[in-house]
Amino acid sequence: MAGWLSPENVTQVTRVLDLSGVFANGSLGGVLARARRLDLFGFLAIGIVSGLGGGIIRDTLLQHGTPVALTDYAYLAVAAAGTMLALVAFVADLSRHTSGWTFNLLDALALSVWAVAGAQKTLAVGLGWLPAVLLGTITAVGGGAIRDLLLVRTPSIFGGTPLHATVAVLVSGVMVGCSRFGAPTLGILAGIVVGVSLRLAALTWGWRLPGSRDWRPGPLRRRGS
Repeated sequence: MAGWLSPENVTQVTRVLDLSGVFANGSLGGVLARARRLDLFGFLAIGIVSGLGGGIIRDTLLQHGTPVALTDYAYLAVAAAGTMLALVAFVADLSRHTSGWTFNLLDALALSVWAVAGAQKTLAVGLGWLPAVLLGTITAVGGGAIRDLLLVRTPSIFGGTPLHATVAVLVSGVMVGCSRFGAPTLGILAGIVVGVSLRLAALTWGWRLPGSRDWRPGPLRRRGS
């Protein structure tokens, strides 16, 4: 058990999770690009931006060296591999499956593993719990937000869709809480399980935060009444 809790192992697991998020989000970007009928270059661009965007934003804000996506060739390779699904989508038209179980599971996994990885990387450079939650969330939703803007879609983090950024905040909080109690490995596992479960439940039953259109002012009361 002690081996699993060693800093070296936690760092390696975090890297694997980070790369998993790169691949998953690159794939998601390709599928959504197909729905917008982009050309081949558009598929590749959206896939790479979706896969690397969140991590680059995180590493830039951490100011702890050059973003890892630009120094570790594995990130570019995995992002390119993720775009292979985009190429499949280009030929096979996978856009009709973007609301199916496979797409939802991929989305939930990508959101959860990146929130965990972002929070853990922030803690690893010595920052506190609040920056870890914030950067875990940014890691999880940043690439998707950029992707949505490029596709002229309202980013999911701004509402109108089942719980998205809220799930990333919760997963980051789970990771931070477990780490503070000396159990980062438990935080990784618990964060992913909680995030995937909550995201899939939100997608299945349409859970979302109330929007401004759902708010109605109550009747004004006279002073003294």
